[in-house]
Amino acid sequence: MELVTPALETMGEGEGIRRNSTLICAPIMADTVDQMLILMNSAKSSGADLVEIRLDSLNVFNDREDIQTLVKLSPLPTLFTYRPTWEGGQYDGDEQSRLAALRLAMELGADHIDVELKAVDDFNNLIRGDMPTKCKLIVSSHNYQNTPSVEDLGNLVARIQSTGADIVKFATTAVDITDVARVFQITANSQVPIIAMVMGEKGLMSRVLCPKFGGYLTFGTLEHGKVSAPGQPTIRDLLDLFNFRQLGPDTKVFGIIGKPVGHSKSPMLYNKAFRSVGFNGVYVHLLVDNVKNFLETYSSTDFSGFSCTIPHKENILRCCDEVDPVAKSIGAVNCVIRRQNDGKLYGCNTDYVGAISAIEDCLRGSGVQNGASSSPLAGRLFVVIGAGGAGKALAYGAKEKGARIVIANRTYDRARELADVIGGEALSLADLNTYKPEKNMILANTTSIGMQPNIDDTPIFKDALKSYALVFDAVYTPKITRLLREAGECGALMVSGVEMFIGQAYEQYERFTGLPETGGFKAKCTQRKPGGAASNSYFCIISD
Repeated sequence: MELVTPALETMGEGEGIRRNSTLICAPIMADTVDQMLILMNSAKSSGADLVEIRLDSLNVFNDREDIQTLVKLSPLPTLFTYRPTWEGGQYDGDEQSRLAALRLAMELGADHIDVELKAVDDFNNLIRGDMPTKCKLIVSSHNYQNTPSVEDLGNLVARIQSTGADIVKFATTAVDITDVARVFQITANSQVPIIAMVMGEKGLMSRVLCPKFGGYLTFGTLEHGKVSAPGQPTIRDLLDLFNFRQLGPDTKVFGIIGKPVGHSKSPMLYNKAFRSVGFNGVYVHLLVDNVKNFLETYSSTDFSGFSCTIPHKENILRCCDEVDPVAKSIGAVNCVIRRQNDGKLYGCNTDYVGAISAIEDCLRGSGVQNGASSSPLAGRLFVVIGAGGAGKALAYGAKEKGARIVIANRTYDRARELADVIGGEALSLADLNTYKPEKNMILANTTSIGMQPNIDDTPIFKDALKSYALVFDAVYTPKITRLLREAGECGALMVSGVEMFIGQAYEQYERFTGLPETGGFKAKCTQRKPGGAASNSYFCIISD
């Protein structure tokens, strides 16, 4: 789907240049007016542009007195919302009283009021066309089931416009991440100010990228988890993680494709790097069910490149127009670039470079070396847990360095299939606990076992780890998994997924930006104490 992006007005801002006019609105939900005032001041200090005062969250509400106080003492422009239960809010009282409170907010100096499409005719009858020029009327519609077709969304916008709305607002629900494209299309082509978003984790992109497509505002919460609608990011994430103020129509979109994906630290890494060198790009989480549908939907060259993680590394290879020979040999792709000249997709694999280099560096650092020019992996027995995309990459990389390969997998047939291709031995995961043919082996977990929230899980018994000289875990949330902790207790060297993450990211950064790694992307990975135990050094440092 080709998305047309309108030009946005550029305005100055305290720190640097603000490239868009899209506002950040902080929802204010509290039991009392005093608590709301505290939150409103927090919203200002956090960087919000206006506050949405949710009257339906108040336990006790004295309409004139409370609204007057909130308008008078608000440090930011205000948006008053009094959401009924039938539209996803908390108010379940008399409808006329609710609408009268919104009219009062309008009369007492509110900058915006939000009235539901289902109630706007009654509201218009109540005010009889007497709308203060200062107050903007937002007419809203919420769909908590799905995202309609482009035609139906267009009709919805027309209906909202016909009510006399100053600003059109609609929110839908993401059943699939491709739903967001339809909302982008409507936003980009709207002739009136519009607030359009897709709720839920799969709709996060709609909230972050609305400046690119001309959205009037997005909502950002003060704290994680305290949201007024599903999928809202925090103000801090919008400003500091996604560089929201700098996004514009020509911003290139990158992201991490996976399922699950919310745990990924990739946006933190890439967005800080982009910002440090002034690269006009943004990197987002992309919760994708079907990679083929995703890539076909977001076919614009504005969607310029993607990292790919579990479980899509093998499927995405078949979606690429051209695949790097190494990635083809591995049978998995973890990086896709959309060529700007023809929109074709080029796939490659940077996983094995980051992981194998980190393992070799750790062995060399501990004094293990098989000669001046050979890899410390040469001749060693290298056990890979997992036969998916990452497992294939690690097995391929270790084999290339001269290691002897063993593949262990829950499903033995998959282990056997990969072992036959690589030229190695196959085991079931259960058999790995008693597999001790020799000492000083290398173990590499490439599965999600032990990843948050299942941090007590491990793919192998602790006693079996005594046969390994080094243990690597591709999981990096948490940084020190149960597998690594128990490996360290058994005296093994440890290499965390952080080190693989940083190593493979170097190459992807260069491919995304066309800039050399030394142009602003520097990382300091986990340091080691004598004996190989990992220290608590900072995850990574990215600087100019």
